[in-house]
Amino acid sequence: MSSPLTDVLLAEPRGFCAGVDRAIEIVERALIKYGAPIYVRHEIVHNTYVVNDLKAKGAIFIEELSDVPPGATLVFSAHGVSQAVRQEADARGFQIFDATCPLVTKVHVEVAKLAREGYEFIMIGHKGHPEVEGTMGQLSEGIHLVEDEADVERVQLRQQEKLAVVTQTTLSVDDAADILHAVRRRFPQVREPKQQDICYATQNRQDAVKVLAPQVDVVVVVGSPTSSNSNRLRELAERLGTPAYMIDGAEFLEPAWFEGRPRVGLTAGASAPEVLVEAVIARLRELGATSVRKLPGVVEHTRFPLPLGLGDKSMAELNAVRS
Repeated sequence: MSSPLTDVLLAEPRGFCAGVDRAIEIVERALIKYGAPIYVRHEIVHNTYVVNDLKAKGAIFIEELSDVPPGATLVFSAHGVSQAVRQEADARGFQIFDATCPLVTKVHVEVAKLAREGYEFIMIGHKGHPEVEGTMGQLSEGIHLVEDEADVERVQLRQQEKLAVVTQTTLSVDDAADILHAVRRRFPQVREPKQQDICYATQNRQDAVKVLAPQVDVVVVVGSPTSSNSNRLRELAERLGTPAYMIDGAEFLEPAWFEGRPRVGLTAGASAPEVLVEAVIARLRELGATSVRKLPGVVEHTRFPLPLGLGDKSMAELNAVRS
């Protein structure tokens, strides 16, 4: 007879990061201050629950700016946008609030600064991800995407004297390090960022899984399929030898995953709210878990300022004005 599910260990930290908190609050504040609808280019963050919640409050998510009526209020998602999107939005006369994560903006600023100095770029990231499209779209040319070490060998540069590397902020720390090593090997003179581009929250959540995975029989990651950082958590647990599953919510849990695996590790990607984690814990209790314990880990205190025009009142004050 297989061992029943008994223990749940919670990774720390998990769930929302400061950039996600800020992005969601920007949309919520815009809805309160200006009323529905508020248009958002791309999913504000990659989480189905969050997007559906904001839709219910009056947010409309679009991909093409032509779908936004003249004079509307538009929010750029946390992933950032290209210069072409920014210029088109300005030309169309929208009221714009930029919810780009400040850590992504830091990468954009670095690219623009070094490009003015004549640098060409290698970007480590995933093709088609909106953050990658936004960062590469800071320039019209001279930035080359690599997804793996083989891509590094295929890169064709106009010159190698001035070359810099940047990365998507939500990558696997270990994978990015391997690709960066390949970049250094082929281009020893490459300029690296003063501080690693991979964000503190991505690093912290991956470090927490490295602590969690060896202590459990199976890992469950709460996160949506489109969430890069959530996918990396699942992959990391599996690389460490622990079976892992990623789910959008408690209803996707399969009891068969826990047969003969009494200890479950639970974490959440940086765009997954704690309410989903709580629902998963409740479902795991229904399946037999009797102990839920939080592992020690980094406590995050980072907060990012809100854009001008949205941060002048508290949420309570905004709600009071609206009512």
